[in-house]
Amino acid sequence: SAGTGSHHEGDRAPFGTGTHHDGDRSSGARLLRLDDTDKLTAQLQHAVAGFVDAPRDAVQEADRALQELTERFTEAVTERRRTLRRSWQDNGTDEGKTTSATDTEQLRLALRDYRELAERLLHA
Repeated sequence: SAGTGSHHEGDRAPFGTGTHHDGDRSSGARLLRLDDTDKLTAQLQHAVAGFVDAPRDAVQEADRALQELTERFTEAVTERRRTLRRSWQDNGTDEGKTTSATDTEQLRLALRDYRELAERLLHA
């Protein structure tokens, strides 16, 4: 069943929770948890600040921060795709007969969410 707009696992709700309420739309959702972004921002700032004293160590630290960022970002996008897929695949299995207006609306909302996610990634 659809969620109520509450998020699980702290602020971690990549691109929304998969419900189609206006408060859950992906356009306002964070890509990563706030504590993850704070940690990675601090790690990058530490690398920059340490460059004068240890340039190689600073660049290695920045590389590790970017690697962690890309891993978490990939996980968030993958989970969002799973949620989107479940939203339309699970509900359209009425033995393939006719598509009701409710099914069509759910598919329209899913397509909108796919488009928002893709556009967000293209402009990241």
